[in-house]
Amino acid sequence: MPEPKADGRAALDLACLCRDTAVRWGRDARRTASLMIGQPDYQAYVEHAQARHPDQPPLDKTAFFRLHEQRRFGGSGGFRCC
Repeated sequence: MPEPKADGRAALDLACLCRDTAVRWGRDARRTASLMIGQPDYQAYVEHAQARHPDQPPLDKTAFFRLHEQRRFGGSGGFRCC
């Protein structure tokens, strides 16, 4: 728990801490819900692509989700990054 300060910074720090926690929970809930319905995490893909394939630009969101839908529901080819 932050120490109270005369200038009100403790309240501001606590508000920032609560906001950051709420944002993190929301992001994790969205990621979990997406994975439950079979939608992969685009941000994780972008981070992976930048780390493993820095010479290639990552797919945009639309192309990424279309490729995964083709892989999941059938279609030509499929998607395989590595």
